[in-house]
Amino acid sequence: MNADCPTTIRELHFFLDGEITHEKRQRIQTHLDECPPCLDAFGFEAELRAVIANKLQTEVPAGLAARIRTAIQDQ
Repeated sequence: MNADCPTTIRELHFFLDGEITHEKRQRIQTHLDECPPCLDAFGFEAELRAVIANKLQTEVPAGLAARIRTAIQDQ
């Protein structure tokens, strides 16, 4: 680990979400390319997000949106 590791780790969520500037993205990518511990942390975060996203994908019953709109309008 080096002095850039804490900053890189803090910014991983923004990096994964694409919510950083191009310059920061380049800096983080370069750091990940050169730092195995931070790359491991990145891999863990990316995999965790994929697992969570997969678990959150639920089929919504047909007509649910229409029933919700109707219920709201009826209030």
